Amino acid sequence: MDTQTPSAATGTRGLTAAVVLFVGALLTFTGLTWDVQWHEDVGPDTFFTLPHLFLYAGSAVSGLASLTAVLMTTAARRAGQVPDPTVGGVPVGVFGRVFTAPLGYLVSGSGAAAFLLYGLWDQWWHGIYGFDAVIDSPPHVGLLLSVAMTLVGTVIVFAASRDRLWGRLGVFAAFGLLAGFTTITAVAFQDLSDTVDSMHVAMAWFVSLILFSGAGFIRKGGIAVAVALGVIQAISWWFSPWATRRYADAVDLPVRDYISGVPTMPALMPMALILIALLTYPLLATTARWAPPVAGGLAGVALVVLQDFQDALVYGIPAPAVDDLLPTALVAAVLGLLAGHLGTRFGRMLRLAAGARPEGA
Repeated sequence: MDTQTPSAATGTRGLTAAVVLFVGALLTFTGLTWDVQWHEDVGPDTFFTLPHLFLYAGSAVSGLASLTAVLMTTAARRAGQVPDPTVGGVPVGVFGRVFTAPLGYLVSGSGAAAFLLYGLWDQWWHGIYGFDAVIDSPPHVGLLLSVAMTLVGTVIVFAASRDRLWGRLGVFAAFGLLAGFTTITAVAFQDLSDTVDSMHVAMAWFVSLILFSGAGFIRKGGIAVAVALGVIQAISWWFSPWATRRYADAVDLPVRDYISGVPTMPALMPMALILIALLTYPLLATTARWAPPVAGGLAGVALVVLQDFQDALVYGIPAPAVDDLLPTALVAAVLGLLAGHLGTRFGRMLRLAAGARPEGA
């Protein structure tokens, strides 16, 4: 009997653990969009709020799912069984092989653990310095990096089961969450330059990298990533203002009377990503080595230019002049070349999430 062939029971366990991990990531993402909107519409808050509960509960769910997968894989290995690499990825020895962890769950679990540790730091930070509403405080940066790590692990977990339909769907759903999440991290770069719109450049870099990772994973993966982000953006556009106002009413807090009325985090997500994915697809469909960097450069320029016009449309502000866009577009083009090159390679690496033989097999 071939011990490398996944059984039906193994496939079911893989699906259950992956879904629980994704639910945790989704809870964290929902809490983040809600918390960002709360700061915009209501103001600074305490540590113990409902959006924060979603944030930390999601991280805890992801952490527990990852820990359970690691312990089950370790137990199977000690019982003399060969762990199935399609369940979370290639098994990796941890702490001198005391534990055997599927790669995806090792990454996601490490991110969840780091999130809780940074959360303790954030609580201490608020106790010392007061309640801040900025995205780039040291503990907030750590929290954001931890969430990104958990989402990357989630992508790896589903990629390991790419031969199953749920695995492929999960990859692009997780990619969509990751792309939506990275747009808020771009805010931390907004004061980096007076000449270049560094926030839009950072957003274009992150989103392009994820878009082309999806394209490297499967041929139409970039389009799938863009569709997933569009769905997430549409749902978040409705949810974050609605939940904020409902929660404010429940705790008898007023909503600011000078708010823009625009959902903050969804408005950061590019609305034209599906169009960009469709326009760059013919380039990526070729086998030319220059195609991914060129597609990345085009995507970078398109993202920063269209994002400025998106802001003008959404917020009712004047559209930028062409001369003002040139420095930003130039930097975005250079970084886009790199995003296209690296992203497609990352996507190809994801194909190997379950492709290598387990250690010692």
